[in-house]
Amino acid sequence: MQLSVITSLTGLALLACILELLRRHQLKEKYAALWLAVGSAVVPLGLFPWMLDSVAGSVGIKSGVSLVLFAGIVLLLLVCLHLSWESSRLEEKTRTLAEEIALLRTEIDTTGPAPAPAAAQRPERSG
Repeated sequence: MQLSVITSLTGLALLACILELLRRHQLKEKYAALWLAVGSAVVPLGLFPWMLDSVAGSVGIKSGVSLVLFAGIVLLLLVCLHLSWESSRLEEKTRTLAEEIALLRTEIDTTGPAPAPAAAQRPERSG
């Protein structure tokens, strides 16, 4: 099988996986947009590889393969940067929530247990 056909099939498989993850609500839309764009770019470039060479030539790169490798590295670096940013943000949120829970527990411990509501207290039956 030719490389262009395999590349296009891989792009279609990527698009199908992304759409399935979106359908199951296992991937947020903000992340899916990036991967849908990548998959949408891979399919036509796989079918028409000469387009990649012409784009590379217009940018001043000799080979389309070099352009793909460079773009892939840049994409991976941006994804890593974004995930690091998200991780830092969530770590800060988790720390803040843990501090708030500790303050609430301290407040509950110092005031003692809350009295039970009147409806929860049942008179004992004699019998």
